[in-house]
Amino acid sequence: MSARNMKSWICKLPLLALCVLFIYWKFLEFMSAEDWRSIYQRAFLEDEDSWIGNNIAEEEAVPACSMRHTIKKDDSLRKDFNFLVPVLQWRDTFTQSEWQKLHNLASPYGWKEQSYDEIGKTLSLLWHPSNSRLFTRNMTDECVRCAVVGNGGILKGSGQGKAINSHHYVFRVNGAIIKGFEDDVGTKTSFYGFTINSLKNSLAAYYEDGFNMVPRNPDIQYIFIPAGTRDYVMLAAAIQGVPVLSGFDKGDRPSQYFGDYPQVNQFKMLHPRFIKYVTERFLKSPLLEEYPDLYMPSTGALMLLTALHTCDQVSAYGFITENYNEFSDHYFDKEKKDLVFYANHDMQMEGLLWKLLHSRKVMWLYQRQNQNPSPKN
Repeated sequence: MSARNMKSWICKLPLLALCVLFIYWKFLEFMSAEDWRSIYQRAFLEDEDSWIGNNIAEEEAVPACSMRHTIKKDDSLRKDFNFLVPVLQWRDTFTQSEWQKLHNLASPYGWKEQSYDEIGKTLSLLWHPSNSRLFTRNMTDECVRCAVVGNGGILKGSGQGKAINSHHYVFRVNGAIIKGFEDDVGTKTSFYGFTINSLKNSLAAYYEDGFNMVPRNPDIQYIFIPAGTRDYVMLAAAIQGVPVLSGFDKGDRPSQYFGDYPQVNQFKMLHPRFIKYVTERFLKSPLLEEYPDLYMPSTGALMLLTALHTCDQVSAYGFITENYNEFSDHYFDKEKKDLVFYANHDMQMEGLLWKLLHSRKVMWLYQRQNQNPSPKN
């Protein structure tokens, strides 16, 4: 560069600096006008969309009765629901690129501090096409109706058993005691959802109430929630029909939970992406910031959101309502027990969500006024 050109370039520096400062000022003005939470949300959505990419061409066709049509007509709901996010993970969802995206995210939103080989081995066992979906529609215009049954005390004396059984599919969770409560909670079970921790805790805590085994039937499908390594290890052992060989549950025999000869198509596992998506969109509680290693949506919430992303019409029974304090914690409690809130779940936020979705006619929530504030057997 000649001396003359150098001098000319230097003279232009103040002008360039002013341009840079102007652009920066406009950037700050823009940023101050936009809420940081919405910026974060947009980044999450962009990541979500980039992940989906070309993996799924379009949403599945649903019948006219489906609540998805209600969602599409509501601007706010349409922004929250994304039916392209896969609900389940199986053999074909485990790729090197997927590992790169999830291996730095802690459970249940990813595979941080977990073994690539262990995750890959477990998911390779979910090879059957039925492991990738909850059910297959018999006809494109079939209206699939699902009931999700929580264990709330509101069901005590409800007489909702027949209504629950009338649904095509019935989801149950954790300490799902049926014997002796058939009139209130029904007898039908299509899906049983759990983490290994919630399953074992339920067996220990509610054994005397009558929960001495998880629902067991060749027609029942088991939905694992991957809260940690132990869920993957137990799932692999259950499919292979062998004891758990390592980790927290070493020596456990999955047959004591799922029977001696379960079929591979009976097992499902929620996708970490789905859990991350429903947490970010619907249940991003302040507890997530305060207790990031502890908080996650409850088992019941995850099953209800699973149903809302797969079924056409969804009814929720035994979930928290505004007057929860009028009922016992569980429908099978021998004496009234108050619902206790812990830091691992935000039950009040979940209750507000169910109330909102009920009012928007996305789902139907069973509610009632208590007639017996101190239920006893």
